[in-house]
Amino acid sequence: MLEVISSNDSVMTTPEQGLRRQTMATSDPASTKQMMLVRHRMDAGWVGARHAHPNEQLIYIVSGEIALTVDDDNYTLRTGDSIMIPGGAEHQASAPVASEVLDVFTPARDDYR
Repeated sequence: MLEVISSNDSVMTTPEQGLRRQTMATSDPASTKQMMLVRHRMDAGWVGARHAHPNEQLIYIVSGEIALTVDDDNYTLRTGDSIMIPGGAEHQASAPVASEVLDVFTPARDDYR
């Protein structure tokens, strides 16, 4: 039977100040084609650390606005926009306004399980 994961603010973790996270649907760890959906809520003024990971990351802006730097290129993403970040690319995001984002990672991130 499949598992339905409901959006639930009460189960969100706070990995850093101004950022809340809920890991949603995730592939079976034994699958060769792993994928993971993660919901993030950012407070206005949140600035994330610049980082890279081997996972491809698809970002969809549910609400708000995100300033994103990938390598040396700058992007502004608003409600309804999406972008794909290749695995290994250095990137940094910030939220000038309260925002909600859905991220799809492939393969799934073990550190988010």
